[in-house]
Amino acid sequence: MNYRHLYHAGNFADVLKHGLLCWIVAYLQQKEAPLSFIDTHAGRGIYDLSAPEALKTGEAALGIGRVLAGSEPPAALHPFLRLVRALPPATYPGSPRLLAGMARPQDRITACELHPEEASALRRAVSGTAQVRVLEADGYQRLPGLVPPPGKRGLVLMDPPFEQPDELAALATGFIAAHRKWPTGLYMLWFPLKDRAAFERFLDELRSAQIPRMSLCLIDVDRPQGLSAAGLLLVNAPYTLKAEWTPALEWLARTMAQGPNASARLEDLAGPPAS
Repeated sequence: MNYRHLYHAGNFADVLKHGLLCWIVAYLQQKEAPLSFIDTHAGRGIYDLSAPEALKTGEAALGIGRVLAGSEPPAALHPFLRLVRALPPATYPGSPRLLAGMARPQDRITACELHPEEASALRRAVSGTAQVRVLEADGYQRLPGLVPPPGKRGLVLMDPPFEQPDELAALATGFIAAHRKWPTGLYMLWFPLKDRAAFERFLDELRSAQIPRMSLCLIDVDRPQGLSAAGLLLVNAPYTLKAEWTPALEWLARTMAQGPNASARLEDLAGPPAS
């Protein structure tokens, strides 16, 4: 199965993921030292929300459409929304395009995309940004050779398409292997929340690996049909995460709600290691 994100681009899960990504990048860029960003499942970079695939699901209208039309968003969302508003109408940026838009001259981005057509589209989407390297490759396979990056400062975004039923297990395995090589890196692991039992097994595997400093960020828009909940597992997140993102999550849940029981939560799963 060749997953096509165009059907889902700009939905509530994208807004959460990309809002957090841009906020973290802005936080890390408070220091002048170079940063390395690794995107293991990058996609095509730019999505046309007026395309038939996007219009068929209507997910973008209920996600980024509502956010752009909503009341004044919390400050944590400003870095993301500035980049979205800078693009032509009905255009939505994927994670590598957002990273390219925020990259400073000293920063470097490695974007892995397995599907040839998507990788070609991604190269066009980031053309002119010298800091971006696009690899037509399996992100799980390439990640061990990419960490730790030069300078050992940066972020890994693991955002697989969840084409396979065992994707959560593969995500855990790939992340744990990378974390063993680069334990000080900042990691973002995205997942749809469909099977609660599988999700608990995923968390148990990470706990068994003794991964410290894990934070869980979840949003449920109470959608009657289809995907209703998604989240991110963050490792080594900025210390201001809870203070800045608790109000942002609550605002997003209200703004993108599709039912009366929309909710969001942010919690620490493991504290920092003892000093």
